[in-house]
Amino acid sequence: MNKMKQGFTLVEIMIVVAIIAILAAIAIPNFIAYRNESQENACTSNANSIKTAAETWLSKPGNADKTPTMDNIAPADGTGYIKKAPTCPAGGSYTIGKDAAGAITVTCSKHAAAAEAEKEDE
Repeated sequence: MNKMKQGFTLVEIMIVVAIIAILAAIAIPNFIAYRNESQENACTSNANSIKTAAETWLSKPGNADKTPTMDNIAPADGTGYIKKAPTCPAGGSYTIGKDAAGAITVTCSKHAAAAEAEKEDE
């Protein structure tokens, strides 16, 4: 009797699983690093948008000596300088303030890079 061989042997399956595991071990850390980098970049972009809107709000007569808040620049009704308040992609929260020189600063509770980018822009 001449039977035809069907299916894969255990060794062949184990080799394929090992190759997939090696590829996953290489790809997953890179994916995580790229995701974190893109979240930081989005956070920095959001912080720059908030800073620009806050500076515009400060230029309005009567606001020069005040500290802007998210309620001032992005009210819930969508009538502010930003239609919708940006949110950090990693779940952080933005804080608007002024430094000793009176310049607007925007910081994120999750990304220190957003605060550093703001300092570089000045």
